Amino acid sequence: MFGKYKHTLDPKGRLFVPAKLREELGSSFYIAKAPDACLTIYTEEEWQKVLAHCNELPASKARIMRVFFANICKCEPDKQGRFLLPEDYRNYAGITQEVVFLGQAGRAEIWSAERYDEEERKYLTPEAIANAMEELGF
Repeated sequence: MFGKYKHTLDPKGRLFVPAKLREELGSSFYIAKAPDACLTIYTEEEWQKVLAHCNELPASKARIMRVFFANICKCEPDKQGRFLLPEDYRNYAGITQEVVFLGQAGRAEIWSAERYDEEERKYLTPEAIANAMEELGF
């Protein structure tokens, strides 16, 4: 998955899955609260990898996993490609109306458009892009 797609939250708290991401995300996907005050979307395939990884962790990680799993929701878009984004997820990510979907290889992210614009301003300079490419090994 790749690309940036802007959408608007409807008055009922629903979002349209961008048409370009619909097929890749499939008929259901999982949303988690992410460290950058955004939301991560996992496809079914990626979610199964997360579960397999978590199942191999020692019991001493239960406290951390408890919080992680308590903040996951499964979404199943309707025929029009809309899904309800729960209010606590909207609050966590600062989403009030305008959102940005970002493709992130096997996952996607949902950001408040305002927060993402701030984030992008920090990293969308020739120098920052060059540093990122170097850090990623390209």
